[in-house]
Amino acid sequence: MDAKVLTADMVSADGVRAAADRIAGKAVRTPLLENAILNDRAGGRILLKPEMLQHYGSFKFRGAYNLISQLSPEQRKAGVLAWSSGNHAQGVAYAAKLMGVKATILMPEDAPAIKLRNVRALGAEIITYDRYTEDREEVGGKIMAERGLALAPPFDHPHTIEGQGTAALEVYEDAKARGLTLEAFITCCGGGGLTAGSAVILEDVSPGTKVWIAEPEGFDETWASIRDGARCRADVSQHTICDALASPTPGKLTLPIMERLVCGGVALTEDEVRDAMVFAHQTLKLTVEPGGAVALAAILSGKFEAKGKIVALTLSGGNVDAGLFAAVLENRPIPTAR
Repeated sequence: MDAKVLTADMVSADGVRAAADRIAGKAVRTPLLENAILNDRAGGRILLKPEMLQHYGSFKFRGAYNLISQLSPEQRKAGVLAWSSGNHAQGVAYAAKLMGVKATILMPEDAPAIKLRNVRALGAEIITYDRYTEDREEVGGKIMAERGLALAPPFDHPHTIEGQGTAALEVYEDAKARGLTLEAFITCCGGGGLTAGSAVILEDVSPGTKVWIAEPEGFDETWASIRDGARCRADVSQHTICDALASPTPGKLTLPIMERLVCGGVALTEDEVRDAMVFAHQTLKLTVEPGGAVALAAILSGKFEAKGKIVALTLSGGNVDAGLFAAVLENRPIPTAR
């Protein structure tokens, strides 16, 4: 999107604060929730950031609006391109609509129908690709070059990262207002935009808070990359119900930030993710999509030890097809697209 080279050190706590000012009145300031049953089960205090209550059911609007609002007049006139399985697509489409910018979205053929439907309803053009055989960045690069579009990356841009970090800033502010100091913050992690932005602002305002990531098994390449000191790639030919987290590899900008600031990672099975979705529905009265439930699954599965701790976590999205959600609630097999 920019002629200059983008680097991880362009992401700052001040940038997150500026993003918070920029999105004020545009994004929903989602509440910070607590549930007695969850606290009893975890043995600690669990604070929930329900970003399924954000515009179009995901935190992604935060970063999309922060980025698109900073495009030049020439870039706005040309339009933007984004690639996404659906949540970033909806965030970009809505942010672009608010600012009168044409959006073109590259989406997997098997993206959830609710996400495809919402993107079309917002007036964006959808171009589909096969996520199992095609590289979305290669396909998107050709479209961008042919049409002269500005790129709105799902996570690997300073403005996107800083926009996503506003969720953690709100968590910190709301916890502080209750007299609470966060010992840990767990994010649902795909490419790392939410994690990196959250880690940067928490390092500044709450340096004692340890940042953890939760990922689906088979797509836990981000923690593997942090652990091994090199970008690992997931096998994108495999299927996961956590489509929102099925990024092939962490970002070039997000990984250095996470290497420095993330202290641990948890990988969750699909059964553990399903259990978290059921718990959220039955106990929290919240509809959470699979990828948005992995941080909660880390607590419920016991893979993250929360006993005696004050822990905040993200419920990062709620865009789940009715058929899949029904299968989860009724403990039925989920048909795959392949």
